[in-house]
Amino acid sequence: MTAKAKIIGSGFYVPPKILTNADLEKMVDTTDEWIMSRSGIKERHVCDDKTTTADLAEAAARLALKAANVNSDYLDLILVATTTPDSLFPSVGCILQNRLAVRRIPSFDISAACSGFNFALATAAAFVESGQYSNILVVGADTLTKYVDWTDRGTCVLFGDGAGAVVVSASNGDGDGILANYLGARGEGGKHLVMPLKNGFITMNGKEVFKFAVSALEESVTEVLKKANLKLEDMDLLIPHQANIRIINHVAKKLGLPKEKIFVNLDRYGNTSAASIPIAFNEAYNGGRIKKGDKVVLSGFGAGLTYGANVIKF
Repeated sequence: MTAKAKIIGSGFYVPPKILTNADLEKMVDTTDEWIMSRSGIKERHVCDDKTTTADLAEAAARLALKAANVNSDYLDLILVATTTPDSLFPSVGCILQNRLAVRRIPSFDISAACSGFNFALATAAAFVESGQYSNILVVGADTLTKYVDWTDRGTCVLFGDGAGAVVVSASNGDGDGILANYLGARGEGGKHLVMPLKNGFITMNGKEVFKFAVSALEESVTEVLKKANLKLEDMDLLIPHQANIRIINHVAKKLGLPKEKIFVNLDRYGNTSAASIPIAFNEAYNGGRIKKGDKVVLSGFGAGLTYGANVIKF
């Protein structure tokens, strides 16, 4: 019998500094009303200059290990989804491996921007199902505010920093675990959302990115449910990438999803890129929105352009 990959613990961490819309009104030509109407974001957490992506990843990882009631020796693989590594090398994965004092296990980064956690979770599931690894730490961590032009009101109001993590283990249980994954990319659209390697800030063609995001979110949810042999009405909760409330509402209307079937927390965190979905998952799970037997879809979309989704039964 093929093992299923099962999430046995989760955690998240955001830096303590909060940047509100009122704060941004003093920094750039914008208003709370303008930001809320166009994004749904009220505040976001922002790193100081000394805090790194690895710092956030470590904090989230330790909380996930604690929640799973295991120590780092339990792990045989570390995957970190990030597009804001502290250095081109070593990877955040290797930095994290060293900090957790777990030796010799493979550790590497996955770069798929805001859908990075979906890609990393699908990778973890494939490793578990192949029998190669049994206990995997999956982290989504980004510090995008370090790459924001704080004079550009079209982008600086959108992003926040944070990290989320889960521990994934092999399970031969009663059909629970990660049921299906769906991944995709539209490289021809990569020019619409870019972060240069050197001396540059995030640039975005908002209109084109919005069109892509709506299409990708709808496609990924629909297709991943098909792969799991499920119908839309079988889904108990959708946890989408927390980028823009208009995107989420637009897709919810197209799919006919009631608000109670969608988890949203972007008003408090903004777009935290690869950390977005694991942070939201952690809050949904610990807040009682996910119950035994529930079928949950995690769906992301981001620069690349990339998109992906995972179906999990709890």
